[in-house]
Amino acid sequence: MCGITGFIDYRKKTSDSVLDKMVATLKHRGPDDCGTACYLEDQAIIGLGQTRLSVIDLSPAGHQPMKFRNLSVIYNGEIYNYRELKKELQDCGHQFKCTSDTEIILHAFYEWGPECVEKFIGMFAFVIYDKKQKKVFAFRDRAGVKPFYYYQNADLLLFGSELKALMKHPVFEKEIDRGALRSYFDFGYIPTPYCIFENTRKLEPGSYLVYDIEKRRGEQQIYWCSNEYYRHPKLKIDYEEAKEELHSLLKSSFQYRMVADVPVGVFLSGGYDSTAVAAILQSGKSTKLNTFTIGFEEGNNEAPFAKKTAAFLGTNHHEYTCTSREAQDIIRTLPYYYDEPFADSSAIPTILVSRFARKYVTVALSADAGDELFAGYNSYPDLIRKLKWLNRIPDVLKQPASKLFAGLSSRIPTSKPAFKHKLDGLSKALNRNQFQQAADLFRMANSLPELYMHSLFNMNPEEYKTKFNLDPSGFHNEVDIALAVDYQSYLQNDILTKVDRATMSVSLEGRDPLVDHRLLEFSARLPFEYKYDGNSTKKILKDIVHEYVPREMMNRPKSGFTLPIYSWLRGDLSHLIDEYLNKKELSVSGLFDVSFLLNQIKLFRNNKLHYSPFIWKLLMFQMWYKKWIN
Repeated sequence: MCGITGFIDYRKKTSDSVLDKMVATLKHRGPDDCGTACYLEDQAIIGLGQTRLSVIDLSPAGHQPMKFRNLSVIYNGEIYNYRELKKELQDCGHQFKCTSDTEIILHAFYEWGPECVEKFIGMFAFVIYDKKQKKVFAFRDRAGVKPFYYYQNADLLLFGSELKALMKHPVFEKEIDRGALRSYFDFGYIPTPYCIFENTRKLEPGSYLVYDIEKRRGEQQIYWCSNEYYRHPKLKIDYEEAKEELHSLLKSSFQYRMVADVPVGVFLSGGYDSTAVAAILQSGKSTKLNTFTIGFEEGNNEAPFAKKTAAFLGTNHHEYTCTSREAQDIIRTLPYYYDEPFADSSAIPTILVSRFARKYVTVALSADAGDELFAGYNSYPDLIRKLKWLNRIPDVLKQPASKLFAGLSSRIPTSKPAFKHKLDGLSKALNRNQFQQAADLFRMANSLPELYMHSLFNMNPEEYKTKFNLDPSGFHNEVDIALAVDYQSYLQNDILTKVDRATMSVSLEGRDPLVDHRLLEFSARLPFEYKYDGNSTKKILKDIVHEYVPREMMNRPKSGFTLPIYSWLRGDLSHLIDEYLNKKELSVSGLFDVSFLLNQIKLFRNNKLHYSPFIWKLLMFQMWYKKWIN
């Protein structure tokens, strides 16, 4: 695991010292080694830089940038099947100087070209400079586990694992992209490919960028798309056979994530996903697996469940109870590590458990993506209920009902934006087919009420097309649309971003075994009733877990990594509202209707605001703005 950054400068003015400074901003991602190299072409200077967290091949032979013939690479991530690929390449006549997976990438690219990425099982973002072709290639893994930002103006292309590396370049312009800002207040994150800054983008997962140095032109190629697997025909497979095949895929995925030359552990919450990871990895092993959990004085405390599960499985369990003050102290660090506005408050406990685990291990496995793969969120049954209710309305009455809901919405006072939002959504959904209804209703449930959008800004920001605007054609099940959107949007932009920055903040490599692309390719084609049968969400995964852990031990309501943020903001942390959400600070950016915001803050303080997450989004933006802009 590492941090990477670099540039293509047609002005030929970027110095070695600037590249060194860009690399230095990523030191937390890779404290063990760093390296830079600059290459002079007739048209431009190409700079590559990397910071290294040594996980596979700890020797100096793994130093980057790494070169092979006409190729140079910088790389962040892990290729878990590198040993099999090494054997395949040796059969093709390749010889190797070290045991790192970085060298495998170079030789694979030399042998197979950009298509080599289709052979990789792993998480990665890497850049290859091909001196012979005079091209730069940038790749990102299928699910978007590893980040990759790039910025371009007429004479300069910058790229890196985090925005802070790009911002260190003196030419980088910090102009707010107002369409992206609108998306942030909708979702609490800025969805790929957009970025908070103008002229800056995130590389799409499952794609690579080919930049022709001589032509000064880049082109993106897609090599994998999760949505396409939901459009494939469903597997004709009985339940027991499906469970057996999934079980085998889980074992393979989990074992691949244990490949390392350093200690590895598992984040254990006691829920089904993390229990699946820990149970399968511990089963049949004499060596005890390291598991980690943290508990809290307030909020959802899953530590007792995790401890009970660990004792049953026989892992080497580590538990730490955090005070409210420890959790609260994390908040001021969030804008630095999440250097775009980011409003998932579970980043706080994720950073805390990462700090705790880093005392014992260098790699930690989390269990993200189980809900997206196997329909675990409560929002999926809710969507089914809404669709059933809508479709009880006879077709001949849907148009009049749509007009009725629209008319009712216009009469609802602005003091009830949530109700207006629901009526507007229902009015629009009634005019669509069942698949488009599902897409519209799901977007409505996961976005800010329009009344807020109209009142929040002192301008009308562009509404970007995002994965929530998914084309529903070709899907076989309405809820598959929600699963596909969550996998491409919420999982990638929220969950995986949260875990990457949290683990990397303490130089801990986070791995996500359930994000293995083979699991998505299989689960997307499963009959939907294998995931949700009308009673149990995540049915097939739960049945596998019950082969390791008794059903009665797991049978409890679904909970999450949550803290009482809003109670704190009205109490111990009210000083953050005083400091960042006062009239003067809210006016600095010139982006907002300050009077509207002050009224919302007043309602929040009096516990009368219906949508409290809006205040956390606003606070996170203001703290980010003061850190990086003001």
